[in-house]
Amino acid sequence: MKTRSFVLALASTALLAAASPALAATAFVSNEKDNTVTVIDMEKLEVTKTIKVGQRPRGIILTKDHKWLLVCTSDDNRIEVYDAKTYEKVKILPSGPDPELFVLHPSGNPLYIANEDDNIVTVVDIETGKVLAEVPVGVEPEGMGASPDGKYIVNTSETTNMAHFIDTKTNETIENILVDSRPRVAEFNTDGTQLWVSAEIGGTVSIIDPAAKKIIHKVTFEIPGVSKDAIQPVGVRITQDGSKAFVALGPANRVAVVDAKTFAVEKYLLVGQRVWNLGFTPDQKLMVTTNGTSNDVSIVDVANLKVIKSIPTGRYPWGVVIAP
Repeated sequence: MKTRSFVLALASTALLAAASPALAATAFVSNEKDNTVTVIDMEKLEVTKTIKVGQRPRGIILTKDHKWLLVCTSDDNRIEVYDAKTYEKVKILPSGPDPELFVLHPSGNPLYIANEDDNIVTVVDIETGKVLAEVPVGVEPEGMGASPDGKYIVNTSETTNMAHFIDTKTNETIENILVDSRPRVAEFNTDGTQLWVSAEIGGTVSIIDPAAKKIIHKVTFEIPGVSKDAIQPVGVRITQDGSKAFVALGPANRVAVVDAKTFAVEKYLLVGQRVWNLGFTPDQKLMVTTNGTSNDVSIVDVANLKVIKSIPTGRYPWGVVIAP
């Protein structure tokens, strides 16, 4: 009996370990209407802190060393920098009007900022705070993606309906690719062989071959009982192994699970209302979805493709980034 009890205890311990993240992590969620960032302990799946920030926070990322948290405070026309451990404000970085999304060069510096109101991508040195360049792009620039090799930054323009390839050496636009209406997020896969661009009004995701600068496939979505108009792709995240992509579908209140090899939609996960953006924990065991109009985030078990919890945040959670 002792041997059997010992085996059962081991099995129980293994199940608990499998159900929880392998690494402690902290999620930061920008709340667009509250001017706050919600801090979530990803091991306990609990809110631990609310950070007061500038007006209309949207884009949110971490520096490469995870030391600083960067927030686009869109109505203040600036980037606010916080210590990712103490949550104290470190400094303010310049930006053009209405910064929405941004991305760091894979080396960790500089920062590329989409300024929605002046059709410019602003390039800023995060250490010195100096503006290095201003790159003209299409009307209402939003999404920002960096190729893994650091050669290109891609910006999406919501009104021009294009993905703009920017050469990081010259800070010049070298290619413009027409996609469907109102492109939002640009996301490269790990090896840089695919670029996924979501089109909110077009209802599709264009998959671009970055080397050929051509669209190779368009993913479409059909959800029984949900009108086509409500299916509005925004956030995109691709697993480290390149096997699956997750697409936030806005007012459809679903996240699509897509086979990143065949581009077939495998499943739809029901989450909160008007899901905007997505973020993985560093070990990719969990994913967080920001649900704008239900004022919460959904926690997804990535391996089992199941929503396991909802956590209240501030009003209109928009962006998310997760630190180890």
